[in-house]
Amino acid sequence: MNQAEVEAYVEGLDNIQREEAYGYVFFFVGADHLLPFVTLANTDQEFDKVSNLSRPGVFRINIGVSRETYQKLIGEPAPEAVDYTLLNVFLPHPEYSRQHFICILNPSGDNVEKTKNLIVEAHSLAAARLQRKTEK
Repeated sequence: MNQAEVEAYVEGLDNIQREEAYGYVFFFVGADHLLPFVTLANTDQEFDKVSNLSRPGVFRINIGVSRETYQKLIGEPAPEAVDYTLLNVFLPHPEYSRQHFICILNPSGDNVEKTKNLIVEAHSLAAARLQRKTEK
């Protein structure tokens, strides 16, 4: 699964808004741009070099999942020493793991379908959050 395929998949979900800033692509549900449910990064930034994204073709998908899903994939608490350069491995997000964000670089094989399922979960959580917010 390459970055263009991920972007097309996310954009195929309901009520998606896309924003690009700081070398990242942010995906939101609706007009609530406070917390993206998925972000994509494909280059190192001054403040984010842990994944060595300057390698040709390497990109990172960051996904906001439920606490339960995070614990199943990563455990609690997140491991101290993580090699964020590993390809096709679900990892805690380098900065936002406390908010239950995971990441994966260049998903392939069985992890393509798992990544899609996690994106759908993140989208559902963001849609529910937006619904609660608009009902107030």
